[in-house]
Amino acid sequence: KFQPKTNMNSSKKRTMKAAVYDSFAPSPITVRTVPIPSLSQNEHQPKQKQQSSSSSQQSLLEANGVILQVMATGVCRSDWHGWKGHDTDIQNHGLPFVPGHELSGIIVEVGYDVHNFRVGDRVAVPFILSCGHCCECHRGRATVCESQEQPGFTTWGGFAEYVALPRADRNLRLLPSNVSFVEAAALGCRFATAYRAVMQRGGLDEYLTSPSVIAMNKASISSPTSSHSDHPSFSISIAVFGCGGLGLACIMIAHTLLKRLNKMGLVTQIIAIDISSQALEKAKEIGATHTVLCPKTTTQNNHNDDGNYNQKQQQQVRENVIKLTNHNQGADITIDAAGFSSTCENAVWSTRRGGKMVQVGLPMGGRPPIIPMDVVAGREIDISGSHGFDAQDLPHLLDLVADGTLNVKDLIEREVTLEEGAQAIMDMETSSPLGMTIVTKFDSSSRL
Repeated sequence: KFQPKTNMNSSKKRTMKAAVYDSFAPSPITVRTVPIPSLSQNEHQPKQKQQSSSSSQQSLLEANGVILQVMATGVCRSDWHGWKGHDTDIQNHGLPFVPGHELSGIIVEVGYDVHNFRVGDRVAVPFILSCGHCCECHRGRATVCESQEQPGFTTWGGFAEYVALPRADRNLRLLPSNVSFVEAAALGCRFATAYRAVMQRGGLDEYLTSPSVIAMNKASISSPTSSHSDHPSFSISIAVFGCGGLGLACIMIAHTLLKRLNKMGLVTQIIAIDISSQALEKAKEIGATHTVLCPKTTTQNNHNDDGNYNQKQQQQVRENVIKLTNHNQGADITIDAAGFSSTCENAVWSTRRGGKMVQVGLPMGGRPPIIPMDVVAGREIDISGSHGFDAQDLPHLLDLVADGTLNVKDLIEREVTLEEGAQAIMDMETSSPLGMTIVTKFDSSSRL
């Protein structure tokens, strides 16, 4: 019989606290006692789903899964969307459901076919757990894995004292000793997603390794007083539309990775665009060089609706952004981090000829964007979708935190209890907090 390697005390009561919703909003998210997940049985699968899908999933969990004692889990706008019923994965899973996809913790139980981890390991968890076997994984595109699992969407998530995670060897990563659980939870979705959007899909990594930048770096070393800032090829501008949690993370990632170019004399512009003056102030604190305040086209209580759309006002936003870029050409990289039709359209129109526009904010209904495909074709604008982050790249991001290059704590606003975290999700109905809220205050009696 399957005997997992475990640190779970068999004499200990096999229950835990979790934030659960039994139906979608406005039904509340409440903290209550539920069974602790197990690798050998599936207490969390809704009865109506068990016969059709649970047996194969559970056998995989027994083999390659782990049970994680959650040490930190973040509150994200996507959790609000899930609670509102906007996410099809949660709908397909069925209710009741536990949210939470930004998490880190300590392994307390491992499956019999897990080789890279052992009980007691501190780990970071990417929110995309790819399979490694499908066509997309073989193509090196784990972020669009055909059989991906996502804690907090396809399975119960991290708003609990313990969580079951499949595919551990492929997806989990050990934490460096000087990276905290809070920092790792912040990376799991927000910063990891921002890194992929800016660096990989936006092409900043290609720019940083281009021959012209390499040559400039050599020149700056040989002649530290020389400046290349007046040469058009030695400047780069990035415009981020929407300065919520994801947008601010995009700005911080861009600022962090462009620092060394500033030292070499390269002109860098990071333009933050939002409807909130407070959000723009925060953007400037963490690295934006310019800000553009937009007219408020989104109703605060409905994050699926563009509200009173005004074409003239949006045209002014685009002009204001373009005026801030090198030679008024438009931004090299534009990023829609909000997911509204107006932010998508403005990002496309604000992209320079031959530039790149990245759609990383998830649209959730409302007016469809109107994309000028004649402009896209005529100006050779690359439009890319961006979703999540490949676990294979997570060690690099952890190293940036470990060596102090990326200070994710600058965006962490408060650490709270499970009850306060659940309330923070529901409060997003009427507010958009700038900083991150991380659940870290668990009942000491639940800790191993």
